[in-house]
Amino acid sequence: MRTNTPAGRRAPDDRAVDVAALLDEGWRPAPLRQFVLKIRSRCNLACDYCIIYEHADQTWRRQPRAMGPGTLRRTAHRIAEHAASHGLPLVRIVLHGGEPLLAGPEGISRLAGEVRRIVQEAGAEAEFTVQTNGTLLDTRMLETLAEHRVRIGVSLDGDREAHDAHRRTAAGRGSYDQILAGLWRLSGEFRELYAGLLCTVDPASDPVAVYESLLPTRPPVVDFLLPHAHWGARPPAPPGAYGSWLAAVFDRWVGAPHKETSVRVLDELLHTTLGGRSRLDWVGITRTVSVFVEADGSIHQNDTLRTGHDGASASGLDVFRNSFDEVLLHPGFAARQAGERALAEECLRCPELSVCGGGEFGHRYRPDAGYRWPTVYCVDQLLLIGHIRRWLTRSAGQIR
Repeated sequence: MRTNTPAGRRAPDDRAVDVAALLDEGWRPAPLRQFVLKIRSRCNLACDYCIIYEHADQTWRRQPRAMGPGTLRRTAHRIAEHAASHGLPLVRIVLHGGEPLLAGPEGISRLAGEVRRIVQEAGAEAEFTVQTNGTLLDTRMLETLAEHRVRIGVSLDGDREAHDAHRRTAAGRGSYDQILAGLWRLSGEFRELYAGLLCTVDPASDPVAVYESLLPTRPPVVDFLLPHAHWGARPPAPPGAYGSWLAAVFDRWVGAPHKETSVRVLDELLHTTLGGRSRLDWVGITRTVSVFVEADGSIHQNDTLRTGHDGASASGLDVFRNSFDEVLLHPGFAARQAGERALAEECLRCPELSVCGGGEFGHRYRPDAGYRWPTVYCVDQLLLIGHIRRWLTRSAGQIR
């Protein structure tokens, strides 16, 4: 099959796995189930840590500002084709950017309606989510999203001080008040659309204060994300700072008299520590079943690779020339489904392999050496896992 990697550049992580060897071993890829559509490539905020605009991969500069109607239709037909080929009853569509709600209520209505119609014609249903910075959640936008059953995830980094330290407008003004106004609308009349909050960890902030500041709108889920980094562009705080921060959140979260919200990473780590399987890319041995489609129709891997080098997330494939079945056999995508076969020897010897899983793929990158390395957050993940294990041991002792 064609891999269509750009001239002069190998697929950014093709040293991680040999697809032909995997197939000979009996490995078969799982079908894609989540399709992240970059319907807008620009944003109305200028967050200082943004994975799209502030790292080595500057692909966004070469993208049209919006995904055109023809590209959207072609993408929808490719999704429908994949769903029909694999007998998928449901696919997840994530509207992403940039800031996807810059499309406006009319744009969101058109694209959601068209994608759902095309997927339904193939015998599947499309479940929509939008990941937004929350600044455009006025009543009209929320009514449009409700009409098309689009669930809403919002980025919020804690209280005003913690949030506005990083998530500012291009003019340098904080965005907290504007986002909170939209969140109150969402969590009130439109609560059925509320998918949850996404919060990037900053060890300079108070972990308990940040966690508690996220609770007033009663989010169903909170996702705490590590800042995107790798061995050539290390995290701003020293090793262990992020694990200690999340351990403090864990103590506050697990010590509450009732479960206030799901903290996804903590729920998944508890689950894998007890022998279960994770649904997160950077916890446990998982198979990634998501794919990103840029505004020009090019097919990309996860945004976390964008810290590596310019074009790091690109596959060389696009929806006009390539099916999503071809994506499954691309070396980069195969590496994200290859499990232990794509991990470093150090990870394979680690007693916490089944819980940690090597960490987020993009965080393993070492310049000129590829992705077969432990995550740059190895110390943090082991610290947090150890903390959770000790809590489980104490809890078991109290039960006895």
